[in-house]
Amino acid sequence: MLALSAEGILPKVDYAIFADTGWEPAAVYKHLDRLETEIARSAGIPVLRVSSGNIRDDALDPNHRFASMPLYILNQDGKQGMTRRQCTGEYKIKPIKKKVRELLGYPYPQRIPKDVLVEQWIGISTDEFHRAKDADVRYMKNVHPLIEMGWSRSDCTRYLASLGLADTPKSSCLGCPFHGNAQWRHIRDTSPEEWQDVVEFDAAIRKGNARANATGNKLLGQAFLHRSRVPLSEAPIDHVTAAERAALQDELTDVYELEHGVAGGCSPWACRGEVDAPAQDDFGLTS
Repeated sequence: MLALSAEGILPKVDYAIFADTGWEPAAVYKHLDRLETEIARSAGIPVLRVSSGNIRDDALDPNHRFASMPLYILNQDGKQGMTRRQCTGEYKIKPIKKKVRELLGYPYPQRIPKDVLVEQWIGISTDEFHRAKDADVRYMKNVHPLIEMGWSRSDCTRYLASLGLADTPKSSCLGCPFHGNAQWRHIRDTSPEEWQDVVEFDAAIRKGNARANATGNKLLGQAFLHRSRVPLSEAPIDHVTAAERAALQDELTDVYELEHGVAGGCSPWACRGEVDAPAQDDFGLTS
């Protein structure tokens, strides 16, 4: 959408906003720098980077309230579950809304007049039209230009390729539990430092987040980044195991998702996955 606006195919936007969780792959930050210097700057479109903190550091900080990631849980009785997904709201939506209020001239807790409104573009394509929703606040109006243009993900890919941006990476946390095996392998095989980072994080959150443990609300089970619910360093990311196939009942869509992850990137208003297992409160606490 930024490129379409910069080229005049779509109207010129006032700002482009990137919500930074603090734990994106290096390739994403490199790509963002390129977009800013090669496309946005010449078009006079400011790229604003906003943040609510570093999601990795916050999860491991016993003094910080942590908005939980959708981790895979293995309870002591063998039952499986997932923790609630709060990270999108805390690390994506919250800082964007804060910046929008500031741009409108009404930072929190000021009341925004009824006649003050921002038009917010969200990059959902026709493949995911069901994710297109109205804003949950009065001062925002959600608009979905790609859907209005009838563009699919393939159309977007071809357009990016025409601009020399065929290598556009997915935006998502380095240790996002919604990664498929292909993405885990890509991290392992192309970026040893980032792989070591996610392996260490996976081990560090095994018993729950640091704040919960410090306050005595320990996880009654174990938490994992990989859906196999084994340590990431040992997870079967090179192939789909027989046990996994049996658990998935050989449904091709689920096998595809296991390999490639949930489609899409981590858009604030269209997170790349939804929790499909029973979600548990307070970082998966079963007590």
